[in-house]
Amino acid sequence: MCGIVGAASHRDIVPVLVQGLQRLEYRGYDSCGVAVHAGGLTRARTTSRVADLLAQVRDDHVQGQTGIAHPHFSHGPGEGPDSARPARVALVHNGIIENHEALRAALQARGYVFASQTDTEVIAHLIDSHYDGDLFEAVKAAVAQLHGAYAIAVICRDEPHRVVGARAGSPLVLGVGDGENFLASDAMALAGVTDQIVYLEEGDIVDLQPGKHWIVGPDGRPVQRKVRTVQAHSGAAELGPYRHYMQKEIFEQPRAIADTLEGVEGIVPELFDGIGQDGQPGASAHRVFQAIDKVLILACGTSYYSGCAAKYWLESIAKIPTQVEIASEYRYRESVPDPKTLVVTITQSGETADTLAALKHARSLGM
Repeated sequence: MCGIVGAASHRDIVPVLVQGLQRLEYRGYDSCGVAVHAGGLTRARTTSRVADLLAQVRDDHVQGQTGIAHPHFSHGPGEGPDSARPARVALVHNGIIENHEALRAALQARGYVFASQTDTEVIAHLIDSHYDGDLFEAVKAAVAQLHGAYAIAVICRDEPHRVVGARAGSPLVLGVGDGENFLASDAMALAGVTDQIVYLEEGDIVDLQPGKHWIVGPDGRPVQRKVRTVQAHSGAAELGPYRHYMQKEIFEQPRAIADTLEGVEGIVPELFDGIGQDGQPGASAHRVFQAIDKVLILACGTSYYSGCAAKYWLESIAKIPTQVEIASEYRYRESVPDPKTLVVTITQSGETADTLAALKHARSLGM
């Protein structure tokens, strides 16, 4: 997983972008970078930690009122800190574009030259190919061609006070400030900057300018999304005294369990009931387990190993047959659906593209 940050303001937003990266660093910290509009597109990035990027932007006096940032710049073959990007468009992306090879071939046929093998560069060139003076319309046309999961923030050399964002499958929030607006993968990145948060919905495209913003839904029509007051605490995402975030997570496990159980008087079936809506009762875990014959757990990476541990518990304690599959393999193979199977997905970030796609595939099979 990784994350993105963007901002449109009348002040220098580089400190805000870097601070947002520091709060998203737990999502990936092998590289990072910012791109701002400063009479043109200017960027700074490093294959080190955010602290090194902070020193770099200070030394190089990088400033701008419109910009984007990414805490996890993944370098593909032939790509390094100085590799080229389209001069007119800068973009940050969180997700996986599944049809990037076909799009790359089509763009190469039109004369576009690629400096990397990343799907992110494909999106940047694709937006550039649609650009005709309106960045919002170019992004809207480009995302219509994308297959996969993405949250993107885009700036353009020719429109210095505009950031356009879009999401499908990957989370993206809009932060509403006083005469300024922000984008981020997580409200945590905007802690201390604004507590007015809009959670963008699937297929939304948002246009940010200082002091104003508007959103269109998947059908291209303007929509209003609820602005929520979110009190995000930055301390939860800070590294603190630990050497790395894995160590932090290990040592925080007892506290996390204690916080989860705070106020719980007893482990009873009702504890696991879902929250109802519109006067209807929520899902009952007790009723669900009475209605199923087996459990299918879908996950990737270390979450898959968590699923393997859960399999032992479910079969030894609950006596329920349990199968664990790697989500990226499940979604591409032919399987025999069983409507009496409970499908459980595990993802540490809640954003793992293959796991979300596997869940969607399972639902399409009637599970």
